[in-house]
Amino acid sequence: MCPSKSRCAKLVVSAFVLAAVVDGIAGPVLAANPAPATALVVHGGAGTIIKGQMTPELEEQYRAKLSAALLAGQAILQAGGSSLDSVVAVLKILEDSPLFNAGRGAVFTADGRNEMDAAIMDGATGKAGAVAFVTQVKNPITAARAVMDHTDHVMLAGAGADSFAVAQGLELAEPEYFFTDRRWDQLQKAREEENAAKTGNLSQDTPRPYMGTVGALALDQQGRLAAATSTGGMTNKRLGRIGDTPIIGAGTWADSKCAVSATGHGEYFIRLAVASDICARARYLDISVENAAETVIHEVLSAGGGTGGVITLDDHGQISMPFNTEGMYRGFVHADGSPTILIYK
Repeated sequence: MCPSKSRCAKLVVSAFVLAAVVDGIAGPVLAANPAPATALVVHGGAGTIIKGQMTPELEEQYRAKLSAALLAGQAILQAGGSSLDSVVAVLKILEDSPLFNAGRGAVFTADGRNEMDAAIMDGATGKAGAVAFVTQVKNPITAARAVMDHTDHVMLAGAGADSFAVAQGLELAEPEYFFTDRRWDQLQKAREEENAAKTGNLSQDTPRPYMGTVGALALDQQGRLAAATSTGGMTNKRLGRIGDTPIIGAGTWADSKCAVSATGHGEYFIRLAVASDICARARYLDISVENAAETVIHEVLSAGGGTGGVITLDDHGQISMPFNTEGMYRGFVHADGSPTILIYK
């Protein structure tokens, strides 16, 4: 008999631990299950990079901003935060930078306006939110998140999206905030090229770096995936043009096993439903997400004449970043690691 209840309890626990060691097992009752490894991947656009025009100083600015964005998202994941919160934090930093075609750095339409699109998708629930050609929201990704969280809809556009953002109390900005000389100069050059094309004087070799997007994917400690994408669209685009970014399944997708954010010539991504196709191929063909992404970008998209790339992330933290352009601003970070930033092939 045990001299006391507490003494008896200690003997039982000790016996259980000893038996576990003898049997070669690791005491499953006493050991806590480790949290899944987190992962975060980001892109800052493809098809906008011409290596010969990139100075070392400008390249360092891109690398520093992508690293800062990854570190902000990583901090949220390390603290046990959600993948949704992480991707929003990442994109807000990129939207605040004039370096990228999103938010403050958005390109101009043919009418000389900044009209922005954004989308977000929760892989755990299948819920999604998007906005198209918003003009007043400082961070369009926050408007997309609000559509997902606070409406029964998936996408709001134009004046309706802007008024919704106002009603939600989101941070707004005046048109002057989005004006940058760099983007205005790009519009003037695009107009010149458009006129030259009409007269047959435009060289087919003339580079047209007038597109771009930012995107982020995250896997949190609970194993939940999320995807988010934001863009200013295409320089000199027609009034009302919407690209692939806010279209769920074209430029943005997340489910329980796979997440994708795309960048490039959006019309092709819409026609081919690139983002959802990658995840569907991985699921139905029982292949890796990386394999599916490589096939879609280098065979399907390229064969159709489309240019661009994607970042992908699966539920095990495996990342791929294929593209068929000269470069794509991209980076990733795993768990407690340091960010890795890449630009060219």
